[in-house]
Amino acid sequence: DLMLRDDRPPADNIRRLRAAGSRVLMISVVADRDRIVAAVTDGADGFLTKDQELSVLVEAVGEIAAGRTAHSPELAFALAYDRGSPRPRLSPQEREVLVGYASGLTLKATARRAGITVNTAKYYLDRVKAKYQEAGRPTYTKIDLATRVREDGWR
Repeated sequence: DLMLRDDRPPADNIRRLRAAGSRVLMISVVADRDRIVAAVTDGADGFLTKDQELSVLVEAVGEIAAGRTAHSPELAFALAYDRGSPRPRLSPQEREVLVGYASGLTLKATARRAGITVNTAKYYLDRVKAKYQEAGRPTYTKIDLATRVREDGWR
């Protein structure tokens, strides 16, 4: 499936498409570093600017459809020089559990809201903590998790 939309904030579109199981190639007229890094961090599988040749676009769509990534020179440069704090790449399920739990819900209530078992919710939460640990931003407490949600803009 191919969906082209330009009427919502890019992060919202990327998250919704990823949650639906789609792969995402972001194409934008704006190629500033922050937008590029945000797109990839939010789950985009690639980023191109609208001024790319048609052959580059066609090749990128093929790469994304084949399960690979598509990187423009702007993306490579932006990622190489990203000096922001490392925001781990979380799956939609990990984000849902993180946001629910960090908002004050119990693990049981978070699991119920997500439609999963408590063990599965704990598994996702443990993966989130491991990813933050790997990024050099450990989360030892629920307050740490809530802080990461705010810092990283998870909703």
